[in-house]
Amino acid sequence: MMTTNTDPGAPTLAEDLLLLLFQPRHGTIAGEGTLFYVLAGAVLAELGLDGNVETDTAGATGALRIRAVADHPPGDPLLRPAWDYVTDKPRGVQTVLAAVGPALRSPVLERLEDRGDIARTSRKLLGLIDTTSLAPGPSGRRDELMAGVRAVLVDGAQPDVRTAALAALLSGSGTLPQFDREIGWNSAVITRAKELEQGNWGADAAAQAVARTVAATIVNNVVVAAAVAGRA
Repeated sequence: MMTTNTDPGAPTLAEDLLLLLFQPRHGTIAGEGTLFYVLAGAVLAELGLDGNVETDTAGATGALRIRAVADHPPGDPLLRPAWDYVTDKPRGVQTVLAAVGPALRSPVLERLEDRGDIARTSRKLLGLIDTTSLAPGPSGRRDELMAGVRAVLVDGAQPDVRTAALAALLSGSGTLPQFDREIGWNSAVITRAKELEQGNWGADAAAQAVARTVAATIVNNVVVAAAVAGRA
């Protein structure tokens, strides 16, 4: 069972997701066009799993909203701005994704650098233009994360809550076809990924049914936002 993440030094879901999206062979991040939706979704999903936020519906419209759980802020400063944003009043999920997502890429990447998960180097292109390249760091943590996601999607392993959320968000980002070398892209994987997007996270997640439902609802909104942004 996933424990509450109050240690700023512990990796957040957003960090793990960005690390998974990192493409070591090319030094790029998969899904840059929709990345801020996906990272924001990871932040909200973690807040939901840790009980920092809840969902409700808005009156006659029935629109889904995120609201902060009073006096229960997250301990990690990376998660705090999203919680603060929904503290004064509940807000629509899409609104929160758009508000908090754009500011996440840089600090999340910096954390991955500090942890030794990704190395970033600067050089001058043609001796004139400053460019930055990404490379695998010495930690090897991406391989561990990918092995866990692959076991769930390919081998049908029962996921823990964190791995289920990561796999669901990775699928929701629309980038899974780009991971064919590591995960494989076939009908069975597609079916399993869609199950995870919908919150079918297995027996280990049942004990956190409410939190799981909140997180799955957020993931579904990420799927919608990423799909719309991808067509834009």
